[in-house]
Amino acid sequence: MIQTIAGDLHIANDVLADMVGNAALECYGVVGMSAPSAADGIAKLLPASRLRRGVTVASTDAGVHVDLYVIIEYGTNIATVSQNLVEQVSFALNEYARVPIDGIDVHVQGVKVRK
Repeated sequence: MIQTIAGDLHIANDVLADMVGNAALECYGVVGMSAPSAADGIAKLLPASRLRRGVTVASTDAGVHVDLYVIIEYGTNIATVSQNLVEQVSFALNEYARVPIDGIDVHVQGVKVRK
Protein backbone atom coordinates (compact mmCIF):
# COMPACT_ATOMS: atom_id res chain seq x y z
CA MET A 1 0.00 0.00 0.00
CA ILE A 2 1.53 3.28 -1.14
CA GLN A 3 0.56 6.38 0.73
CA THR A 4 1.36 9.85 -0.59
CA ILE A 5 2.16 12.50 1.99
CA ALA A 6 1.93 16.15 1.03
CA GLY A 7 5.03 18.29 1.48
CA ASP A 8 8.21 19.56 -0.13
CA LEU A 9 11.71 18.16 -0.18
CA HIS A 10 14.60 20.60 0.16
CA ILE A 11 18.16 19.42 -0.35
CA ALA A 12 20.95 21.61 1.00
CA ASN A 13 23.52 22.90 -1.48
CA ASP A 14 26.28 21.33 0.64
CA VAL A 15 24.71 17.91 0.15
CA LEU A 16 24.51 18.49 -3.59
CA ALA A 17 28.15 19.63 -3.59
CA ASP A 18 29.19 16.39 -1.87
CA MET A 19 27.26 14.36 -4.47
CA VAL A 20 28.84 16.32 -7.31
CA GLY A 21 32.35 15.96 -5.87
CA ASN A 22 32.01 12.20 -5.49
CA ALA A 23 30.58 11.86 -9.02
CA ALA A 24 33.44 13.96 -10.39
CA LEU A 25 36.12 11.79 -8.81
CA GLU A 26 34.60 8.69 -10.43
CA CYS A 27 35.08 10.24 -13.87
CA TYR A 28 38.02 8.95 -15.91
CA GLY A 29 40.78 11.52 -16.34
CA VAL A 30 39.98 13.55 -13.22
CA VAL A 31 42.90 13.47 -10.78
CA GLY A 32 41.13 15.51 -8.12
CA MET A 33 39.39 18.70 -7.15
CA SER A 34 41.00 22.10 -6.74
CA ALA A 35 40.09 25.20 -4.78
CA PRO A 36 38.21 27.79 -6.90
CA SER A 37 40.92 30.42 -6.58
CA ALA A 38 44.31 29.25 -7.69
CA ALA A 39 46.62 31.70 -5.93
CA ASP A 40 49.73 32.60 -7.94
CA GLY A 41 48.53 30.37 -10.78
CA ILE A 42 49.22 27.20 -8.81
CA ALA A 43 46.30 24.81 -8.32
CA LYS A 44 46.39 22.75 -5.13
CA LEU A 45 44.98 19.25 -5.16
CA LEU A 46 42.37 18.91 -2.43
CA PRO A 47 42.21 15.76 -0.30
CA ALA A 48 39.17 13.52 -0.74
CA SER A 49 37.75 14.71 2.57
CA ARG A 50 37.50 18.30 1.26
CA LEU A 51 35.81 17.76 -2.10
CA ARG A 52 33.14 20.31 -1.32
CA ARG A 53 35.66 23.15 -1.68
CA GLY A 54 36.16 22.31 -5.35
CA VAL A 55 32.45 22.59 -6.12
CA THR A 56 30.11 25.56 -5.95
CA VAL A 57 26.37 25.01 -6.17
CA ALA A 58 24.03 27.96 -6.62
CA SER A 59 20.25 27.82 -6.72
CA THR A 60 18.58 29.71 -9.56
CA ASP A 61 15.01 30.02 -10.77
CA ALA A 62 15.68 27.35 -13.42
CA GLY A 63 17.36 24.88 -11.04
CA VAL A 64 20.88 24.50 -9.70
CA HIS A 65 24.02 25.83 -11.34
CA VAL A 66 27.23 23.89 -10.65
CA ASP A 67 30.81 25.09 -11.04
CA LEU A 68 33.48 22.37 -10.88
CA TYR A 69 37.15 23.15 -10.30
CA VAL A 70 39.18 20.10 -11.31
CA ILE A 71 42.69 18.92 -12.05
CA ILE A 72 42.89 16.71 -15.13
CA GLU A 73 45.28 13.83 -15.74
CA TYR A 74 48.16 14.62 -18.08
CA GLY A 75 47.78 12.99 -21.50
CA THR A 76 43.99 12.91 -21.56
CA ASN A 77 41.83 14.98 -23.90
CA ILE A 78 40.59 17.89 -21.81
CA ALA A 79 37.44 18.44 -23.89
CA THR A 80 36.44 14.77 -23.69
CA VAL A 81 37.10 14.54 -19.96
CA SER A 82 35.12 17.74 -19.38
CA GLN A 83 32.18 16.43 -21.42
CA ASN A 84 32.23 13.12 -19.52
CA LEU A 85 32.38 15.07 -16.28
CA VAL A 86 29.31 17.11 -17.20
CA GLU A 87 27.41 13.94 -18.13
CA GLN A 88 28.44 12.12 -14.93
CA VAL A 89 27.47 15.05 -12.70
CA SER A 90 24.16 15.67 -14.47
CA PHE A 91 23.30 11.97 -14.20
CA ALA A 92 24.04 11.99 -10.46
CA LEU A 93 21.94 15.10 -9.85
CA ASN A 94 19.05 13.89 -12.00
CA GLU A 95 19.03 10.29 -10.78
CA TYR A 96 19.78 10.64 -7.08
CA ALA A 97 18.61 14.12 -6.09
CA ARG A 98 16.06 14.73 -8.86
CA VAL A 99 16.85 18.43 -9.04
CA PRO A 100 16.56 20.49 -12.23
CA ILE A 101 19.91 21.60 -13.63
CA ASP A 102 20.44 25.15 -14.85
CA GLY A 103 24.01 24.54 -15.99
CA ILE A 104 27.32 22.86 -15.24
CA ASP A 105 30.60 24.69 -15.82
CA VAL A 106 33.94 22.89 -15.69
CA HIS A 107 37.02 24.93 -14.77
CA VAL A 108 40.26 23.04 -15.40
CA GLN A 109 42.67 24.43 -12.83
CA GLY A 110 45.63 22.28 -13.75
CA VAL A 111 47.08 19.16 -15.33
CA LYS A 112 48.92 16.56 -13.28
CA VAL A 113 50.66 13.24 -13.89
CA ARG A 114 48.88 10.49 -11.98
CA LYS A 115 51.26 8.48 -9.80
